[in-house]
Amino acid sequence: MKRKEDLPVCPVATTVQLIGNKWKLLIIQNLLVRPWRFNELQKSLEISQKVLTDNLRSMEKDGLIIRTVFDEVPPKVEYSLSELGESMKPIICSLENWGTAYLKNHKDKI
Repeated sequence: MKRKEDLPVCPVATTVQLIGNKWKLLIIQNLLVRPWRFNELQKSLEISQKVLTDNLRSMEKDGLIIRTVFDEVPPKVEYSLSELGESMKPIICSLENWGTAYLKNHKDKI
């Protein structure tokens, strides 16, 4: 988790720092539905292994997701949202609603 002194003073900038890239937003959107395994996320998002790994590690470090390792052979790992990650649901829903309205109202201009 980031230390308070490592975060911007502005609350909007703090949020953007935690989830402000395309991949983190899409990962959260998927994890709002259910827990996912690494390969499922990679196929669903069409993302490279390195980029997905880097984003998942960052999000786990920031307390947004939980990585659960099951004691099985072969190893099974699932990613799910933490309580903090779940609290971002209204933000993601607002982004989705805004994007839907934008596409509806501007489809002739795109």
